Amino acid sequence: MSGGGLTYAAAGVDIDAGDALVEAIKPHAKRTNRSGVMGGLGGFGALFDLKAAGFSDPVLVSSTDGVGTKLRLAIDAGKHDTVGIDLVAMCVNDLVVQGAEPLFFLDYFATGALDVAQARDVVAGIAEGCHIAGCALVGGETAEMPGMYHKGDYDLAGFSVGAAERANLLPKPDVGPGDVLLGLAASGVHSNGFSLVRKVLEVAGKTLTDPCPWEEGKTLGEALLVPTRIYVKPLLALHKAGLLKAAAHITGGGLPGNLPRVLPEGVAAEVKGGSWPIPPVFSWLSKAGGVAEAEMLRVFNCGVGMVVVVSAAEAEAAIALLAGAGETAYRIGRLLPGNGEAEVVMDGAIGL
Repeated sequence: MSGGGLTYAAAGVDIDAGDALVEAIKPHAKRTNRSGVMGGLGGFGALFDLKAAGFSDPVLVSSTDGVGTKLRLAIDAGKHDTVGIDLVAMCVNDLVVQGAEPLFFLDYFATGALDVAQARDVVAGIAEGCHIAGCALVGGETAEMPGMYHKGDYDLAGFSVGAAERANLLPKPDVGPGDVLLGLAASGVHSNGFSLVRKVLEVAGKTLTDPCPWEEGKTLGEALLVPTRIYVKPLLALHKAGLLKAAAHITGGGLPGNLPRVLPEGVAAEVKGGSWPIPPVFSWLSKAGGVAEAEMLRVFNCGVGMVVVVSAAEAEAAIALLAGAGETAYRIGRLLPGNGEAEVVMDGAIGL
């Protein structure tokens, strides 16, 4: 109260805290600056010059996403510096599979009562993700909404825009039988299936502070919060070299649900079980929760966070280029003639 009247602060919204957050995140946003950005944080909108970014006949590609109930783990563990990387990854990985270079990113952060330190950690992670992806953090929205969230809780959404030259959009029209599937290693569970992860923890009687069964020296919370891998720069390099025919970001739905999205009708993707190592987190989730292999494949990436389609003649060159860019790629299958809609056919068990 002030002078006998109600104030916004008395209603639960702290404008000063919001201003303090803007100042705290400016250095992080500045670190992500790139060619094409016009202006900085603080305006009513962000401007971007496609010509200055080097495009001549660009098609804009957009994406929006969140990190799901992985946020619940971050909040419960009190670890907020990596979910921002997840947020960026979920958006920009969806852009690059269409042949687009991510240009800029905006975030939406909503909470009941703004905790500047908590929000700063989240946005610092977003800026780190943008730095890895080569896109600029140009703005966002911080919403303080008393009564909408429990104390300490928050929600996140991300929005990214990229561009591709019209002639370089993916997938290419010649994707078809004979092409090779390369699986790029995931960093962990990434940002899908965490409602099932949390259920497994409950069934197994485990907490986030318990020692991690598959990684010595870490708690379960630390191991499960490893951020989603960002594949942007290696895939752009592969695309620039003319080796990339198609790519699929393996998110919710796993290999069976995502790979067919970039394949034409009349094509089947034969994925060979045992052709890539299964990270121990997935074996533990399967055994601790009694989750069948088919369900694991339908929910999780199971160790393959991205699949790229290349011609058989160029597969070794593609693997070598990806290795030089820091990615571990496995030959996980091939494309075969199919009937009707594109589908994934598993050749053997993956070995959980």
